[in-house]
Amino acid sequence: MLSVNNQNFAHVVLESPKPVLVNFWAPWCGLCLLINPFLQKIQKEWDSPLEVVSINADQNFQLANTYRLKNLPTLILFNEGKIIYRIEEIKGRDELIQQLHRIKMNTWPQSA
Repeated sequence: MLSVNNQNFAHVVLESPKPVLVNFWAPWCGLCLLINPFLQKIQKEWDSPLEVVSINADQNFQLANTYRLKNLPTLILFNEGKIIYRIEEIKGRDELIQQLHRIKMNTWPQSA
């Protein structure tokens, strides 16, 4: 998973030609560490173009403040530089799977 910071955020996320799922996390956040491998798997298995990147919220306070993070992990899906979905207060893997499935169903047309 690509690590993004204050300096390259605009280029990597806001200017991306494909949707970008940003994972805001911190090293002290146990749930953050548990979902990282799952997010990498999602990126590989998703049948639509999707980039998954991570941002250490502790080291990139400006971005954490800009996007008004209340909890970690927080996942924000950007498309064409705009926020199209936000996932906060993740309670577990099953809930995260359901929310990501909803994103997929509502964001991209399904293959025939």
